[in-house]
Amino acid sequence: MSEAKTIYAALLAIQQGIKAPKDKDGYGYKYRTTDGIMQAAKPLLQENGVICTLTDKAINIGNRYYIEATARLIDIATGDVIEAKGTAIEPDKLASMAPPQITGTASTYARKRALEGLFLLDNEKDVDSKEVQDEIAAQTRQSAAGARPSRNAGNSKGAPQGGGSDEIRRRALHGLSEAMKRAGLSKEEVSAICGVHFKKTSSSELSNGQLSILAAHLEEWAAEAMAGE
Repeated sequence: MSEAKTIYAALLAIQQGIKAPKDKDGYGYKYRTTDGIMQAAKPLLQENGVICTLTDKAINIGNRYYIEATARLIDIATGDVIEAKGTAIEPDKLASMAPPQITGTASTYARKRALEGLFLLDNEKDVDSKEVQDEIAAQTRQSAAGARPSRNAGNSKGAPQGGGSDEIRRRALHGLSEAMKRAGLSKEEVSAICGVHFKKTSSSELSNGQLSILAAHLEEWAAEAMAGE
């Protein structure tokens, strides 16, 4: 029993001590990287007498391929192991990437998810939480306010009418388009995600705020959907 406790005590110490903030910017939100997590974990691994290994394998389900990554924490004294898994789908195609790069991208994302699970790193906010729903509502109100003409519009010479709202929409749609390319998702797959998380049949029915939330969470939700199939 003492040996079994050793690795769990080490894991607890790492979970409590690791600092891996989301310090990278992209697609309108912050995220962490696999390398960032490992750099933060290395001193704690050595301190607690354990090592961490990352492996992955391809899984074929139907006509799609998934990368299943496994993060293993190994006690160097006893050989005891704790592991966590993460899954990511290989996109059908990415014009700017060769096939090995596509697999590598899915592997990197799956490994990050596995490490986040092993070290109890928070991932993204729950879209059903009050915090996120309030954020969506606030962004929607802000977008709606931008669409309303100002009371002083008649006194403003050469001021564009409604351009601010159009620009917000354009940016929101562009952000979603970029996120779809990054995740390798089709319009049909995104529509399915909209149905699950927003109760809408397509992204065209979403508010500007909801589009931003969708773009920020798209890869995570797609991975969860594919892992659950």
